[in-house]
Amino acid sequence: MNQPIASPLCSHASTQFGGVFDFPAKEKQITTLEKASTAPDFWDDQKKAQRKMQELSGLRETVDRWNELYQRASDALELVEMAEDDPTMLTELAAEAEALDAEYEKHEFALALGGVHDRDAAIFSIHAGAGGTEAQDWAEMLLRMYLRWTEKQGFQTTITDMTQGEEAGIKSVTVEVQGDYAYGYLKAEKGTHRLVRISPYDSGARRHTSFAKVETMPVLDEDIDIEINPKDIDIEVYLSGGAGGQSVQKNATAVRIRHHPSGLIVTCQNERSQVQNKESAMKVLRGRLYELEQEKLAAEKAKLKGTNVDADFGTQIRNYVLHPYQLVKDVRTDMETGNTAAVLDGDIQPFIEAWLKAQVGELE
Repeated sequence: MNQPIASPLCSHASTQFGGVFDFPAKEKQITTLEKASTAPDFWDDQKKAQRKMQELSGLRETVDRWNELYQRASDALELVEMAEDDPTMLTELAAEAEALDAEYEKHEFALALGGVHDRDAAIFSIHAGAGGTEAQDWAEMLLRMYLRWTEKQGFQTTITDMTQGEEAGIKSVTVEVQGDYAYGYLKAEKGTHRLVRISPYDSGARRHTSFAKVETMPVLDEDIDIEINPKDIDIEVYLSGGAGGQSVQKNATAVRIRHHPSGLIVTCQNERSQVQNKESAMKVLRGRLYELEQEKLAAEKAKLKGTNVDADFGTQIRNYVLHPYQLVKDVRTDMETGNTAAVLDGDIQPFIEAWLKAQVGELE
């Protein structure tokens, strides 16, 4: 009779979800932020203070949710012995166990979106790999996939830079995505995407393999400490000739910034002014420098753990096979589906969520 109320959630209750949620660390963060908020100069920097208060509010809300869930699980466990000879109570407890499991999974998933910048807007770029028209067409297919996904999520997008392919497709594109947790979700897409299909550009109807690289980065607040020395960058202005929108001007409004220490080159050419293009390009540069720093930290962490983890942007993450069979498979999580049309039409949320859930076990 007790079997129906046995659940993963209840097994976590006795340890306060110790392996999943670090209460002491979160409570220490809350104490630190509360202490900082009482400092006389705390509100001197309004933007920074507001961000800290939002962080504090989010931490409190998260801890309260887990405490409530723990208490419900503990209460259910205490009632198990009392309910041994009461079929009605056992039925109620079984229903509560199922509800608790569902709540636990939802809260556990939320942990994967608890990064410092996960709630921020995002910038993503797609770069066609080697292969000319094939790869450029694949890059454009990916762009359509992501734009359809952002539409389904209710996000707002702006294409800030695009370079068309010679015959078809695109060589590269950069898109800014506005919406809650845009970066938290899109960080799951960073890496190389591989397409296998019968080429529509091959008169012999042969099978081709194409690659495209996706980069993602958060849109950082101005007060985030990413140092860019003006002496380390060259700024070029050139004619805007991309497909950034119907009102792209054929005049010197496009901006290219070269960052010598990192070797990064970013461009922006949309319908706005040269000044705004420069601001957008600097935003992308700051985001990419931040991501490079995060990659270095991840590589060092992996080295200390003794694991061989390739943290490069070029890591292959997903295969899209359209011939000889239909399959999309994420090589990181083994998540797969045969409905390739739906995936290419923007139905990628299951892949994103599977990856995010897998990250929970890596949290410390």
